[in-house]
Amino acid sequence: MRELILNDEIHPRVIGELVPSARKFLWIVTADIKDMHVVRGKRAVPFLKVLAELVEEGVAVRLIHAKEPGPRFRADFDRYPVLVESDLFERVLCPRVHTKAVIADGKRAFVGSPNLTGAGMGAKHADKRNFEAGYLTDETEDLKKLVGWVDELFLGEFCRKCRLRARCPDPLDGE
Repeated sequence: MRELILNDEIHPRVIGELVPSARKFLWIVTADIKDMHVVRGKRAVPFLKVLAELVEEGVAVRLIHAKEPGPRFRADFDRYPVLVESDLFERVLCPRVHTKAVIADGKRAFVGSPNLTGAGMGAKHADKRNFEAGYLTDETEDLKKLVGWVDELFLGEFCRKCRLRARCPDPLDGE
């Protein structure tokens, strides 16, 4: 299955279905990250709460992003100590990341244009969000290639050859 989803379809399909479906691991790659809130019942909660709950359930979460998030994200992040204390949550920064992807258990993934922000993922009012598009897939070859590439990125395989390394705040290869 390879399915194109657009605009207001993204939030319920990716944030509402794909993310909570993770049982072993959830990997998120985004250029920009903000203090996104998501609907839970009749109220909105920080997306970081959703990630913290997954970690508490034993799901390994990797978050790769290109720039430091703003003060609201950091304030919300500090409200969920499991995200700092658990080995199941890993967050790294790579200024060259422009990819936007969400991978659940290596079985399903979303790849598309939206960043992990309310305007990107459709958590804002319909008249305020970005125009976005992406694909949901469970195609084995797509997933194998994407999971392998994200893993290499996370492990710093591209750091040694990176021509922006001198400006990198924390190279992923640890050197």
